[in-house]
Amino acid sequence: MRKVALFSGGKDSLYAALREWPVDAFLILHYDFPYPSPHLVNLGATILTGILTGVPVMVAKLRKGLEPTETVEVLRKLNAGIVIAGDVYIEDHLRYMERVASEAGAELREPLWGEDPLELLHREVKAGIDTLVTGVINGLEELLGVKLNIESLEQFIGKLMERGIDPLGENGEYHTLVLNSPVHTSRLRVRVAGEVTSGRGRILKVIPESIT
Repeated sequence: MRKVALFSGGKDSLYAALREWPVDAFLILHYDFPYPSPHLVNLGATILTGILTGVPVMVAKLRKGLEPTETVEVLRKLNAGIVIAGDVYIEDHLRYMERVASEAGAELREPLWGEDPLELLHREVKAGIDTLVTGVINGLEELLGVKLNIESLEQFIGKLMERGIDPLGENGEYHTLVLNSPVHTSRLRVRVAGEVTSGRGRILKVIPESIT
């Protein structure tokens, strides 16, 4: 039975996995979103940052309308005994994960659930998770491309608090790509190749440049 961590390439999914470390596999679920996802626009970098932890990375593309059923099928094929997710306070996400894990015959672990978002962001960064902000909603454009680390943390939080925005971005206000962490064997370096825009916001398109 494997311990499978749902992985987006962002800070919360990695930190959830760290709280349950070691894990046997990262699983990236490729949904058909109605708008572009920063994690999927940068799927190559998302996969690579997972690989740099030494953990195998699996990608499953889910068909629209069949997401729950196909997620269960993938978890069964991976022989998942434990499923790790990084939800913090969105009840619908938790209920969904409880359902698919149960149907797959796996135990769901949500190590970040119920924690204070501001305290949790501090813990993630202080744990050594360095990230790049790759996606923002309209109104947060100045944060696009910011490297979120111990040096920039307080200023970053201040910008969010000024606007009354959740520090974690749990509702999708911003998205991150992990560049380095305590379990990375090498730091991921990327270069910006352009931007993708939608009615919702802006996304950096990045290309892995080197591994050091």
